[in-house]
Amino acid sequence: LSFPDMEEEVLAHWEETKAFETSVQQSLDEKRPEYNFYDGPPFATGLPHYGHILAGTIKDVVTRYAHLNGYYVERRFGWDTHGLPVEYEIDKKLGITSSDDVAKMGIKAYNAECRSIVTRYCSEWEAVVKRMGRWIDFKHDYKTMEPWYMESVWWVFKTIFEKDLVYKGFRVMPYSTGCTTPLSNFEATSNYKDVSDPAVIASFPLKDDPEVAFVAWTTTPWTLPSNLALCVNPEFSYVQIKDVTTGKQYILGEARLSELYPKMKKEKQKYKVGSEFEIVKKFKGAELKGMRYEPLFSYFADHPSAFQVLVDDYVTDSSGTGVVHQAPAFGEDDYRVCMAHGVITAGGALPCPVDADGRFEPVVSDFAGRYVKEADNDICAKLKELGRLVNKGSILHSYPFCWRSDTPLIYKAVPSWFVRLDVIKDKLLANNDKTYWVPANVKEKRFHNWLRDARDWNISRNRYWGTPIPIWMSDDGEEVVVIGSIEELERLTGAKITDLHRENIDHLEIPSQKGKGVLRRVPEVFDCWFESGSMPYAQQHYPFENKERFEKSFPADFVAEGLDQTRGWFYTLMVLSTALFDKPAFKNLIVNGMVLAADGKKMSKRLKNYPDPMEVVHSYGADALRLYLINSPVVRAEVLKFQEEGVLQNLKEIFIPWFNAYRFFVQNALRAETTHTTAFNRAGAATAAANSSNIMDRWILAATHGLIRFVRQEMAAYRLYTVVPRLVEFVERLCNCYVRFNRKRIKGEDKEASADTDTGLATLYTVLLTLAKVMAPFTPFFADYLYRKLARPTTEREDSVHFLLMPEVDESLIDPEIETAMSNMLEVINLGRLARGNDLPLKRPLRELIVVHESQSVLDRLQQLESYIKLELNVHKVTFTNDEPTYCKLSAKVNGSYETDGVKVGQRLGKKMATIGKAVQQLSHQELSAFQKEGTITIEGETLSINEVFLNRAAVVDTEKYSAQVSLTANITVVLDTYVDKKLLGEQTAREVTNRVQKLRKASGVQVGDVLDVFYRATGSAEAVAEVDEAVVDNADFIASSLRSALHNASLRPVYAQVVGETTESLGDVQLTLSLCIPAVALPADEKLAELLNVDIKLAKGVVATVASMDTAWLAQHAASSLELTVDGKLLKLERGTHFFLSVAEKADKSK
Repeated sequence: LSFPDMEEEVLAHWEETKAFETSVQQSLDEKRPEYNFYDGPPFATGLPHYGHILAGTIKDVVTRYAHLNGYYVERRFGWDTHGLPVEYEIDKKLGITSSDDVAKMGIKAYNAECRSIVTRYCSEWEAVVKRMGRWIDFKHDYKTMEPWYMESVWWVFKTIFEKDLVYKGFRVMPYSTGCTTPLSNFEATSNYKDVSDPAVIASFPLKDDPEVAFVAWTTTPWTLPSNLALCVNPEFSYVQIKDVTTGKQYILGEARLSELYPKMKKEKQKYKVGSEFEIVKKFKGAELKGMRYEPLFSYFADHPSAFQVLVDDYVTDSSGTGVVHQAPAFGEDDYRVCMAHGVITAGGALPCPVDADGRFEPVVSDFAGRYVKEADNDICAKLKELGRLVNKGSILHSYPFCWRSDTPLIYKAVPSWFVRLDVIKDKLLANNDKTYWVPANVKEKRFHNWLRDARDWNISRNRYWGTPIPIWMSDDGEEVVVIGSIEELERLTGAKITDLHRENIDHLEIPSQKGKGVLRRVPEVFDCWFESGSMPYAQQHYPFENKERFEKSFPADFVAEGLDQTRGWFYTLMVLSTALFDKPAFKNLIVNGMVLAADGKKMSKRLKNYPDPMEVVHSYGADALRLYLINSPVVRAEVLKFQEEGVLQNLKEIFIPWFNAYRFFVQNALRAETTHTTAFNRAGAATAAANSSNIMDRWILAATHGLIRFVRQEMAAYRLYTVVPRLVEFVERLCNCYVRFNRKRIKGEDKEASADTDTGLATLYTVLLTLAKVMAPFTPFFADYLYRKLARPTTEREDSVHFLLMPEVDESLIDPEIETAMSNMLEVINLGRLARGNDLPLKRPLRELIVVHESQSVLDRLQQLESYIKLELNVHKVTFTNDEPTYCKLSAKVNGSYETDGVKVGQRLGKKMATIGKAVQQLSHQELSAFQKEGTITIEGETLSINEVFLNRAAVVDTEKYSAQVSLTANITVVLDTYVDKKLLGEQTAREVTNRVQKLRKASGVQVGDVLDVFYRATGSAEAVAEVDEAVVDNADFIASSLRSALHNASLRPVYAQVVGETTESLGDVQLTLSLCIPAVALPADEKLAELLNVDIKLAKGVVATVASMDTAWLAQHAASSLELTVDGKLLKLERGTHFFLSVAEKADKSK
């Protein structure tokens, strides 16, 4: 089976029957309760990557499961169509490098360009999403650029504005010069890079004593032209030093002297103070407050209250000189400290000589028009020319870049609109507590801390393609009108509104109600995160439409995205829902980790360090990729290093065995139908399976319903990371245990047990069908393929597994004792294989396996499975005993480092530790066995739990005769008799010959049920050939049972037999030739036949040629005892059993 081709067929069937739409309509017709799901909108300016596919798969699994669990689930796709991602693409396309370029072409033309590309990849997205098997509605999608969506965003803003949660502030913000707009704090932390920047120390001579200068360190020389102050820590110790070489005197932090004199770091205690500098004075930082210094540059030399030393405890002694230069327009702390000390004032002048594109304005005459980051070296050169450059080096550090333009961010004072968070922070934290996250630690730590430390949210952008902020304001800023709907804007302006983008409303004016002329709209647009955070309301066009439905279903039952959205979409959802309704926007959330390339690096198209997702799908199938992603650490919010081999491994280890189990059922159901001449009873299969007394049937049914119960419990808790491994384990148990152990039974090799064969088939069918239903949300293609093949639905209502409900648990079929017995049996088999080691291959039969366990009830259960243990371990006999001391010994010692409630065992026992430790080591096997069973033991008045000791179980056997293995978890010991005699070696040879015949049948394309004659010839030394012949004869019954045909010596093969397959291979010391032949009538040798018929050799050969050409089936019917024929004009009568035989086997039996 080609899994990708199979999926394409299933997909075509879904499309043809409108399966998704049908399933949704069925749930509506049945008036199911609604399960509300929000899908975070991606940008359509790029193609989907593994991160999108992962998140989409998680969403699909959960929403499919909800549907199968009896809910109506609306699944609408959404598109984030505004903001920097779109604008940046247009800027690249049109070569736009500054806001001046946009002004020249006009906002209308610019936005038209943006509009033209927002859906560029929509069709590709839809194709990928559908090919991945995700069911979601693209026809009724939402786009953030739709007027009805934007109108709801306006309503959100007006509502929180009226709650006094919006204000305009002048703050230092992360600023993207590449996109000419401020960013929010969470955007600014999403793209850090290691870069090399200048590390500069400049001098600031004192006004009163120019021979002495403060020295300050900075990695942003471009901010030095705007310097207005210096800042020191009032609690730190500062020193005035004199440089021995130059004679210059500097003031800096005592703890930071090594910044000027690096030898201090290298030589440490060996460094001699006085060798490079002398300490002239010492000061407390507070003593330096108010000291005046000479400006670095003259650009703002007349700024009042500037060029003095300020004090604040944000200054650290971990880097720099302990003296920080202050440029209040370009640093948050700079702004705060200068404001607190009156260097700048609210409404007063703030030197900010950098324009929107990051270029120096004319006031900085030496560098006017230069991009600030590119001017660093020239500024340093200027400082050197002025004699103010003390030192220049470089530093490799992590620096924030714009997440969209990938240009370095700067911090810059800009007027912006903010959502006030301090007044709702307690509500944010309380609402976070009402939500359920998987994994929980992301909610409790990462997200909680982000909310706790959240600063007011900058929601405005100085851009063009976005939802305009609906504020109309008078020129003096005193009269403000906030618009919350299209109707309101039409009423106040008298204009007809069809679109809300800037080019359509910026010109609209609202007459003042206070005699201030007209009000005009502020120029900013919303941050696109504000729009996506508004999606719960805007996708429903709330409150203008769907009011009752929205309020009934809010908050959402489920959302899911990547870990990066804790500071993005999850955050904006929580802020806006809290501001609007004092509720969280969602109840349950799954957060996934990041998918990286195999080398642990970020996936990069440029580096081509990851395979194209669709190529992987076309090679292995979407189901295999889905299962690989959701059965990985990434669903626990950890990192996944994507390995294409992992997808292939899923195919080999899960899907192919699963399909083979289905194919095995089909082949044997067809065989049974041929034998019984009646069709397999699908309708009665579940009942037949439930009534089975076969222990393997009872086990697999118990495991199946245990699986259903587990899936229901864990999916209710959204724990995909526990569900998927359990599903995978079940598939492995079904294929490698149940089918493997029941192969002969289900194949009907015991002709007298046809009823048991039918029960096995019914059980396998029931389990396969149930598994298809349970796996439907996880592997939607293969589950539907198997369901339709197995169930053969005849009605539209049951046409797809995705139209059904999740199977219910039948508690009566769950049998923990049988499941434990099977688990113990598998443990015995595993231990037995380990005991064989490399010297005793599994193909070699052994005489005896001894299974040891202290519980007779455990052994009794295992004894019911004895035949399977024999078969799997290839042993003649299994002995069960509870005589543990004869075969193994328990020993123990105290685990002193084990902690209970943060206290180690050694600490708790104190002085008694040595005495108790010795006593534990002296405990007998029986005492330790009782300790293990009870879980606790009291020694010297102290109670020890079983977890507080190291317990060891060791085998005690004669290693010359036996090999043993022990299991601490199952308390099982197995002992294998390793003696091998000639008879066992012969059985091994027979088994190897049989296996090679089976491989030859497969390689020759022989179908199951085809009857063939099998011949062998061994060549080599006479002794070696005799051993093979003897092994074949002694084990003839085993060979015939395995092959459903006798194995004949090649001397019996008729020369006229038609060969369909032949091979020659080494087997020990012989060359073994195996031949598969179409069954043919057998005759004596020509000479012997001539003698028996009393004819000449020529006529005998004619008889052979004539009879050999006859159909064996015709001969069986018409010549059961004798045959008359004329050869060369002579009538001859041939007796069956003398002159001819209907088969080689018949001839061989006669010869015996």
